[in-house]
Amino acid sequence: MRQTLGARLAAGATALLIILLGALVPLGAFAAEAAYTLSRDDTGAVLKAPDGRPVLRYETKKAPDSPLSANSACYFHPLYTPGGLAVTDAAPSDHRHHRGIFLAWYAMHGAKDADFWGWGQFAPTKGRVIENRSVERRIAGNPHADQQKAELAIQNAWMADGAVMLDESLRATVRQQGVATVLDLVYTLTPTADTRLDQSSFGGFSVRSRKDGQFAFIGPEGEVKRPVPHYLKAETDWPAADWYGCTLTLADGKAVGIAVVDHPKNPPALWHNNRGVWFLNPCITAPGPLALKKGEPLVLRYRVVAFDGPAPAELIKTLAAEWRKG
Repeated sequence: MRQTLGARLAAGATALLIILLGALVPLGAFAAEAAYTLSRDDTGAVLKAPDGRPVLRYETKKAPDSPLSANSACYFHPLYTPGGLAVTDAAPSDHRHHRGIFLAWYAMHGAKDADFWGWGQFAPTKGRVIENRSVERRIAGNPHADQQKAELAIQNAWMADGAVMLDESLRATVRQQGVATVLDLVYTLTPTADTRLDQSSFGGFSVRSRKDGQFAFIGPEGEVKRPVPHYLKAETDWPAADWYGCTLTLADGKAVGIAVVDHPKNPPALWHNNRGVWFLNPCITAPGPLALKKGEPLVLRYRVVAFDGPAPAELIKTLAAEWRKG
């Protein structure tokens, strides 16, 4: 009788263990599914939120049928708000070389002269291309952390006539906070030879907004109505600020917007914010030319905030203060 009872107890314990283990499997699978995911195709990579929403796309290669006139891809587009609306534009009809959220200059002089922007007025564009080497998602090793944000490690090479002119290492961190998608970007640029960036009124880190609906620029003090800067007169750029942004009221009445937050460790910048092309550009070459030493990294830090609804002024100010202290 004792053996029978013991056998029954053992069988019951085994059954309970099987039930518990069975319950843990779907929980583990759910945790894995509930993290940010990165998928790739022939020309880019798409990051999706834990609920399956697309958050952004990073374009690694110019598609054969792309209307983009610049040689280089290596840009973010689209960037989506939490509500699923794209706030960026690429290869728009007014400037086919503009490409979402990107980094490039049109007058670089080092081992070669180079225009990676795509203008072609002050340096050659032929044989000048930013080539992607890799896009990887860094895993935190903590399921909770992976559910809260995603970090991408991106490697690019700025090529001039087949030779590397500059190595780019980009760390991109993405998360959602309230009505905003927050994209933190840290670029580490290492030239292979002494290089000079000419003074220019635009260039460097740039965000091209979608161009439809009713548009307005905003800043820390509210709406900004300063004159449009001249593309060849750096002194007409807007004064330095912690951040500038823009809001768009779309044809269906929905409102979205995007803001760029500068960082105090970046070189001083004036802003080429052009309402004619709906453009945000903290330009580090507007105050004057910039010299880069061979092998010495230039680190640039920017926070991009894409939001739903009217501009969440207090949220943007909070995010800006947080970024600038970090």
